[in-house]
Amino acid sequence: MIHTRDPHPVERRLNRKVLLGVSGSIAAFKAAALVRELVKAGAEVQVVMTRSAHDFVTPLTLATLSGRPVLTELISGEGTWNDHVHLARWADVMLIAPLSANTLSKLAQGQCDNLLLACYLSATCPVYVAPAMDLEMFRDASTHSNLELLKARGVRQIGPESGELASGLSGEGRMSEPEAIVARLHADLVGASKLNGKRILVSAGGTQEAIDPVRYIGNRSSGKMGFALAEEAAMRGATVQLVTGPSSIATRATGVHRTDVVSAAQMAEACKATASTSDVVIMSAAVADYRPANPANSKIKKKDSALSIDLEPTEDILAWMGAHKPSGQVLVGFALETDDAEAHAQGKLERKNLDLIVLNSLKDAGAGFGHDTNKVTLIGKGTKAEPLPLLSKTEVARAILDRIETLL
Repeated sequence: MIHTRDPHPVERRLNRKVLLGVSGSIAAFKAAALVRELVKAGAEVQVVMTRSAHDFVTPLTLATLSGRPVLTELISGEGTWNDHVHLARWADVMLIAPLSANTLSKLAQGQCDNLLLACYLSATCPVYVAPAMDLEMFRDASTHSNLELLKARGVRQIGPESGELASGLSGEGRMSEPEAIVARLHADLVGASKLNGKRILVSAGGTQEAIDPVRYIGNRSSGKMGFALAEEAAMRGATVQLVTGPSSIATRATGVHRTDVVSAAQMAEACKATASTSDVVIMSAAVADYRPANPANSKIKKKDSALSIDLEPTEDILAWMGAHKPSGQVLVGFALETDDAEAHAQGKLERKNLDLIVLNSLKDAGAGFGHDTNKVTLIGKGTKAEPLPLLSKTEVARAILDRIETLL
């Protein structure tokens, strides 16, 4: 069964894995709304709390909103180790909100007496803090000195704001509102990408066309290029439908919805199901051009005589996409050529009604199937071909999506 995406995506997409640290401040009650806003924006949220934070908001509340068990102890009551290194590596961003004066002091001094602090010391991702404390505590010289220490280490500060405080006083020290925190994360991590909130269809990998229940005709495509495109698009705030042939690659990015197929016919069905509602279609899959006309129902036994297999053409999915392209949609194809590469790619661009074609050649070392690198040339309508140097497939994906953004 093919699942399509929500036809009403949220306005601000934050497709990130967020490790949310909640410390013991009265503002911890806002953590529930913050988790809800993060999830609403598309984030996966793992909450880590200090013990004192339990006095202000229950782990059950945050677990229910995040869909994940809330963690507090380095070693749980059942003797399970909550691996702080794994948690830190899982996260795309760590956010400590609220950040109490006590936890701030411990961060600044490098203390590590709870799970939240251990995660912070293990984090290699961007770290944000949203301080929350009373007016005089925030004004204290030690608080400002500690915040400056964190800033010097690359930690980014959100707020605090001025307003009514728990003490009844009014002034600076109030934790920024959840909507403002999510807006700041979005501005820093996604920015003004034109892909934010867009629906993108990406095809990846090769297809397998059955000869019999055991054997098939296929190609050497690993799917690495398509997966890199899907993940980078999701990081820019897009909702991505990834249709992939058989692949051992795992989808890691939040915001990527994966459909696995085997044959060219299955890929055509899956892609057609979401093409009309997609703002951008990137057909990077290496779809088989031919398939056995009459696949056997049982294993073909080996004989001394030659075996002949009649082949028939598969559907040209990209040509179908070009013929049925909605107004305003950006359609991108790929071309892997060996001879007269640029001329063949240009012809494919025009013949199939594409907006952009990505050309690579098997003659380029480090390019093509199976590599972690690729060397491509971007060819658009009425524009000069743009050859790129040998880059990692992640960097190639960024270059392709940068070019697509200019077409939106």
